[in-house]
Amino acid sequence: MSSNQRFLALDVFRGLTICLMIIVNTSGDGSLTFAPLQHAKWNGFTPTDLVFPSFLFAVGNAMSFVMLKWEQKTRAEVLGKICKRTLIIFLLGFLMYWFPFFNNDEGHWSLSPISHTRILGVLQRIALCYFFVSLLVYFLKRKTVIVISIGLLLLYWGICFWFGDPNDPLSLLGNAGLKFDLWLMGENHLYHGEGVAFDPEGWLSTLPAIVNVVAGYFVGMHVQKSGKTYEGITKLILAGFVLVIIAYFWNFIFPINKKLWTSSFVLQTVGLDCMILGAVIYLIDMKQKTRWAGFFEIAGKNPLTVYLVSELLVTVLYMINIGDKSLFSWIYQNIFNHVGDYWSALLFAVCYMLLCWSVGYWMDKKKIYLRV
Repeated sequence: MSSNQRFLALDVFRGLTICLMIIVNTSGDGSLTFAPLQHAKWNGFTPTDLVFPSFLFAVGNAMSFVMLKWEQKTRAEVLGKICKRTLIIFLLGFLMYWFPFFNNDEGHWSLSPISHTRILGVLQRIALCYFFVSLLVYFLKRKTVIVISIGLLLLYWGICFWFGDPNDPLSLLGNAGLKFDLWLMGENHLYHGEGVAFDPEGWLSTLPAIVNVVAGYFVGMHVQKSGKTYEGITKLILAGFVLVIIAYFWNFIFPINKKLWTSSFVLQTVGLDCMILGAVIYLIDMKQKTRWAGFFEIAGKNPLTVYLVSELLVTVLYMINIGDKSLFSWIYQNIFNHVGDYWSALLFAVCYMLLCWSVGYWMDKKKIYLRV
């Protein structure tokens, strides 16, 4: 399997993830969104819950190709690269939540207080997981990394029950992760989208999320060694199936929960990602069916840029008012809200995704690929 083909499958997988992420994040009306395009309210699983862990999986997958370059660099150069990339991604995530940096209170402008800015989030979790997994795979042997990964899943399981509320350790207000985040950061720095201070990308739940990246890394190594073989793809899909079965049974005592990022959720998402990536490789490299892949490849070549554009632009659309409505709501109500409630919300999300994708398309035509 050539480098270009491997990266094509990886770019397509990443592109699929980014496009779906934008669609589920920017429904025209959140109350009128099809159920599969919404996160599970608490315990349970929907296709939308697979999006973020899939991107972490893709981060690990990409790392397996970078390792060859690291072998040609000094330890100081590698550690410098890891730390620099971690800090940039984390900072971009923090600035994205702080944006637009200023508040307008009846014509009076003031700097948005950092004291009330969310610290953690999607990019921050990617940065932290990338940092720890990079160190693990660079310094430790394969078996040691696997043992540590299993240990993290079991440790997180124990922590959730040992330090959570004795009466309901896995509840929204009683989970150990929330207690730790409140103690460390205070509620002003947490996500409030659940109606209360609770961060689904908190510090404690980052521990099991590390395993999503580790799994992506080892799958990437497997793909490189197995090449274009039915045996290699079969092993990948079977491994995914086994992980999903284990997750199913673990779910009875440690429920699959995206917002807590439970260990069973990790196995469920890694298992599905193995099967999906196996299918993508089969179609692209074995069957040579690549016509459909070009669209997603474009988003996958500049995933960070496309994602940032999608998040920042929607903030701008909510900032601009037309009458008593935000520009976001005005566009939805006046242009899209004519084909039926749920379909209108979906059409808006798809069109918004295409707008963000067009930025990636322009960058690809100009051969601009932003890497950090």
